[in-house]
Amino acid sequence: MIETPYLLFLGDAPDPLAAKVAQGIRDWRPENAVGQYRMPGCKADMKLPDMDLAEAHAAGAKTLVIGVANRGGVISEAWKAVLHTALEQGFDLASGLHNLLQDEADLVATATRHGRQLHDVRVPEVKYPIANGVKRSGKRLLAVGTDCSIGKMYTALCIDREMRNRGMDCSFRATGQTGILITGDGVPLDAVVADFMAGSIEWLTPDNDPDHWDLIEGQGSLFHVSYSGVTMALIHGGQPDALILCHEPTRSHMRGLPGYKLPTLEQLRDTALTLARVANPACQAVGIAINTQAMSDQEALDYCAETEARMGLPTVDPYRHGAGRLVDALGAI
Repeated sequence: MIETPYLLFLGDAPDPLAAKVAQGIRDWRPENAVGQYRMPGCKADMKLPDMDLAEAHAAGAKTLVIGVANRGGVISEAWKAVLHTALEQGFDLASGLHNLLQDEADLVATATRHGRQLHDVRVPEVKYPIANGVKRSGKRLLAVGTDCSIGKMYTALCIDREMRNRGMDCSFRATGQTGILITGDGVPLDAVVADFMAGSIEWLTPDNDPDHWDLIEGQGSLFHVSYSGVTMALIHGGQPDALILCHEPTRSHMRGLPGYKLPTLEQLRDTALTLARVANPACQAVGIAINTQAMSDQEALDYCAETEARMGLPTVDPYRHGAGRLVDALGAI
């Protein structure tokens, strides 16, 4: 078990999106976040108290969580002094990076010397099966996006909260490091061997009651040449009954790929539905989630209204406006 509460380590994050792990914890488990630690040059801010290690320890923090999700998921050498000092001062470390804490011999030695724990949440702990494509009982939703880091997890969590408020039977199914740190369970999909990725999602979303919804956290994008593989595994392994299309209209290009423009929502709908219907011919696109964080209130409302009129699907920013209309659409299935 990872001890809470956390001090969120933002390191030298170059922009807010690079600290999306910290942002997810702050937004969905604020009771676990006592403060943030930022190095010089950090351009992310979770609007939490800035603390050094001594201040955070005095405030009760037990674990320093690496809240950065950089390209390639590497532990920066620039962070090492802080990580070693944290272990020496009584913190455990937790990370969702591909570069595992347990593979860093110097951190392992310091942790061992001071009796601290290193938690790598991006390590598969189950021997997952190869997918068999057998239809499962229950209902499943998958959030798919025009890009990565665009709001798919937030969309599923907003829907989960709204369903629970209505007394509906549902489970949020985490598939990435942030979701796992928020909920304490899930599949670290992009760390699963490729042949077993779809099978891991079948395992994550087993047979269930007919009215139960599995709300599957999306990953990557079918249109992102770096991360499309995990999206395919979710689409086929999840066998979704419903898709929510996720989009951020203010982006000028795909995340980390300046030479690639985002697809249109129409392209996303048509491509994702075609692939989803391979495993579940009844799959439907039922709504659109727009990430409007860079828009004014009126700009957000206008964009959602225009998109809904064009696409013929309920369109909201579920974090800003609530997920009620998306849940209404799911209830009609």
